[in-house]
Amino acid sequence: MENHSLPRTAAFFDLDKTVIAKSSTLTFSKSFYQGGLINRRAVLRTAYAQFVFLAGGVDHDQMERMRKYLSDLCRGWNVQQVREIVAETLHDLIDPIIYDEAASLIEEHHLAGRDVVIVSTSGAEVVEPIGALLGADRVVATRMVVEDGCFTGEVEYYAYGPTKAQAIAELAESEGYDLTRCFAYSDSVTDIPMLESVGHPHAVNPDRTLRREATARGWPVLNFNRPVRLKQRLPSFSMPPRPTLAIAAASAAAVTAGLVWYVARRRTPPRGLDTLQHIDRYARV
Repeated sequence: MENHSLPRTAAFFDLDKTVIAKSSTLTFSKSFYQGGLINRRAVLRTAYAQFVFLAGGVDHDQMERMRKYLSDLCRGWNVQQVREIVAETLHDLIDPIIYDEAASLIEEHHLAGRDVVIVSTSGAEVVEPIGALLGADRVVATRMVVEDGCFTGEVEYYAYGPTKAQAIAELAESEGYDLTRCFAYSDSVTDIPMLESVGHPHAVNPDRTLRREATARGWPVLNFNRPVRLKQRLPSFSMPPRPTLAIAAASAAAVTAGLVWYVARRRTPPRGLDTLQHIDRYARV
């Protein structure tokens, strides 16, 4: 256990491909379709986006175009309906794709007396219930503007790149964390500011550029490859009940801005095609 006479510490985790094996928000696309929020073409687009995330990535300009597309997509969605869909399907969709290695690390940090904070570009409507599932102490996630119970399509807070590091610095000030003794974990080069902000950064399943940076800076590189249901793990890592997860979902701010995260990854699509054009090719069936 930590010496509590010392300043408090925390472990900051990116979510997608760091704690779970897929995109947290894109994983819910089928559920959103069944709930009438998106059509079949949008399901195909998000399915291909999931493939791009797992196999490669896109550049910053393409990320911005995709962010606009996805923000427009969720305009008018009923917030309560989204919360209910996430709460109802969270166990079935997310529990099986949690990395065993990440769950063990979360447990180890808690046993050492550290707070665990999920810091994700995905939307708060998705990230906060997942944080509750994992037993995280705090969550930082993207939030969208809500008016009259519906998403406007505007982003209120975008947890991406340098803004993640800023959020960590603000948490350190409010919670008394000594960042030189804190830990951080991420798979993406876009999270270098977040990793730089702590004394113990770790690259997890890193993209090519982050792996190169981690090697140059002497940061540990971890490979997670064992997704496992939490209830199949250590007895001490118990699953929160569904009502608890539903409450966590209801307290979040927005979901579909979370779809934007996947486009912040690594290389351009095959043969130089624009991501939206490439996805459309698969959607027109």
